[in-house]
Amino acid sequence: MNDLDSRSAPSRADIQPFTMSSSAVAENVPARGPKPAKPARRAKSGNRTKLAILNVVSIVGGIAIWWALALSGLQLPTPPEVLQKAIQLWNAGILQEDVLASLARVLSGFLLGTAVAVPVGFLMGWYTVARGLFEPWIQFFRTIPPLALLPLVLVLMGIGELPKVFVIFLAAFLACVISTYQGVVSVDKTLINAARVLGAKDGTIFARVVVPASTPFILVGMRVGLGSAWATLVAAELLAAQAGLGYRMQQAQIYYDLSTIFVSIVIIGILGLVMDRLLLFAETKLTGWQERR
Repeated sequence: MNDLDSRSAPSRADIQPFTMSSSAVAENVPARGPKPAKPARRAKSGNRTKLAILNVVSIVGGIAIWWALALSGLQLPTPPEVLQKAIQLWNAGILQEDVLASLARVLSGFLLGTAVAVPVGFLMGWYTVARGLFEPWIQFFRTIPPLALLPLVLVLMGIGELPKVFVIFLAAFLACVISTYQGVVSVDKTLINAARVLGAKDGTIFARVVVPASTPFILVGMRVGLGSAWATLVAAELLAAQAGLGYRMQQAQIYYDLSTIFVSIVIIGILGLVMDRLLLFAETKLTGWQERR
């Protein structure tokens, strides 16, 4: 008799139903909840690292090109010459005075312009009456460069700080108000209607739906307004200023001092870049819900 025949068939009593306690199931069956998105975080961190490396390469490459052009015979100061001139101006206290004067004008005009532009943009986008009253004048002044108004402003306001801050205010205001208005009118109507169906009042809809949805537009407008503020500042300081980076460039032009001109250009670029990155950081924190590439 072979081995198969020698084995007796199991009886029905020997066959027990397979059972497992709930604790055993919990121990053996893995949870199906959402797993932490580690690959996505690693990809994002990798993109940031790659972007930082590219930024460094771009900066080094730009300085190298500038140095090569200066050595090739063009009438440009080399980076070491500009750095040496910046140290001389710093030791003399001139650079600090110019930076503080320009920063005070830019920040005053930019912050005032943004503070006025945001509520005006919200009013234009939310109320038809406000849009009808404000829009023609805003569009009118948008077609006129703020620098074109500088002679008139100097005549009406004198040659003090007020005209310089005013033209910067106007440049920042016109850039930010249109972006804010566009953000309000671009809010998805489905979100507003859904909030109304749920019983939300106009104030709640405005605070909980319209303002968050418009925040990315506002911050973009602020970044554009910041660039306009710096561009307007340099031109404003060319007229009737006693200190400032633009004023220093004008004085250096008279004496053909290219190193001083480059110092002012580099300082303006650095300050503008730092302020723009601060706004970009605020945008990332305030609009974390927004999908990004």
